[in-house]
Amino acid sequence: MDDISLVESFGTLSETINGLKKVGYTHDLNVKEDCLVCYQTSTSLSPDDFSIDKVYRFEGASDLEDEAVVYAISSSKFGIRGTLVNGYGVSFDEVTSKLIEKLKTHKDASVRIRANEATAQRPGGERLLSATLVEMDLNKFIEQVKNEKPWMEGDRNAVTVFKSDSMRIVLMGLHENAELKAHKAKGVISVQLLEGKIEFVTADHKSVLVKGQMIALQKNIIHSVTALSDSFFLLTLALEGNS
Repeated sequence: MDDISLVESFGTLSETINGLKKVGYTHDLNVKEDCLVCYQTSTSLSPDDFSIDKVYRFEGASDLEDEAVVYAISSSKFGIRGTLVNGYGVSFDEVTSKLIEKLKTHKDASVRIRANEATAQRPGGERLLSATLVEMDLNKFIEQVKNEKPWMEGDRNAVTVFKSDSMRIVLMGLHENAELKAHKAKGVISVQLLEGKIEFVTADHKSVLVKGQMIALQKNIIHSVTALSDSFFLLTLALEGNS
């Protein structure tokens, strides 16, 4: 496969995923036990079948976890370029040691991006995230999310509306059919739907939420979210102490 020179930063998490697609990393990769799987081509990649071309790490990004990770991966053997989002951080318990070590090898050399108050799309950085009292105009935030590039050109966008050592609240928007792939959170979470319709799935339960409904989930339970229509919801993550 031809070499591709990857930039150090595409911007936010959504912009990075979309930017990688534009330069040829078009396949979605998933972790499955001892390999990576591309469901689009029905291909399984063992640790020896692929290379990690670049790793982008996001601290404080608008995601379910404290840290999101995007791997740019290529396989000369199968002619595949794609992205793995969150990697071993999400599915650690289900991955073999050989695959974990392959992913961990690139941890220290990854590009670390801080995306809290000031980002490429929100350069002001004056927004209050934590104080004795923080007021949040959710209708205003929804309009902001809708008017930003990641929402207009991608399948999602989000904004952190509150952040402290023990709690984070994120307003997240997903276009129809967009998915938060299976993962687990480090603390108790709640999801409150403000607009649209989503499907929330765990290993033994499936819930469909509509406007005005919410769900709570204990920590370390693997789950996924799929938007059944354009949707906006509040995700609250409660952490124990300063973990």
